[in-house]
Amino acid sequence: MTTEINEARDWQGQIIECRGCAHESLQAKGECELMRACVADRYARRIDRFFRWNPEIARDYVDHPYFEVRAIAAKHVDVFAAVRMLDDADATVRWSAAARLPRRYLLRLRTDPDREVRIRVALRIDPNNLISMIGDTDYYVRQVVARRIRPQLLTLMINDPEAEVRRTVATRIGEKSLLAMAADRDERVRVEVVERLPAQQLKQLRHDADWSVRYAVAGRIAEAYLPEMLTDEDPMVRELARHRLDACEAKPGNTPVPIGQEHGHEDQS
Repeated sequence: MTTEINEARDWQGQIIECRGCAHESLQAKGECELMRACVADRYARRIDRFFRWNPEIARDYVDHPYFEVRAIAAKHVDVFAAVRMLDDADATVRWSAAARLPRRYLLRLRTDPDREVRIRVALRIDPNNLISMIGDTDYYVRQVVARRIRPQLLTLMINDPEAEVRRTVATRIGEKSLLAMAADRDERVRVEVVERLPAQQLKQLRHDADWSVRYAVAGRIAEAYLPEMLTDEDPMVRELARHRLDACEAKPGNTPVPIGQEHGHEDQS
């Protein structure tokens, strides 16, 4: 049984013949080899090896009808040819060309129609140039932006429609703006907020509707609020509160007083 790997066929499925090939003379010099290093082959590794052996020929293939040939050639062409290939019809070719160019050339691809190209752009360009990608139509592009953009600009993303993007925002946004995310509609985002807020600011989340948020609160809230959380409706929250309270009471001279009883009055929070 023959396969693509153990036979030599071109991108249209035709058997490759070395005789009559434009690069037939290279074979005698060991600069190409059927089923190993051949630009006519449909197998990408063989094409890649051909251009690694003959990089000066790559410029002749920037308009080849097979996208794989163009994409691999883009790795070896000069800067001027690579810039022209940023307008190629195939996303693989555009990104291959962009990867060869200085990062400033990536800016023109921030609105590329292909999400994979935009993801790679968002991963590589200077964080100062990411602001125009905050509203990208693809959630994962926005998530990459949230990971890399300057923290001061994350306030522009706290209302992103995708919870995973907002979670990323919550892990990096400044403390002053973090509190504004405590009322986020997704419990996973609120958990991220709880993990970063100062302990003294967690009291407003101790009655959160979701048990996972309250559990996170119980793990970090000021010790004075723990007795109140012993009556939480969720057993895991109660268990964590009890564990922390027991550890606190085991410390010599450190018995937490429940909120509202320090001076004989009710908690006003």
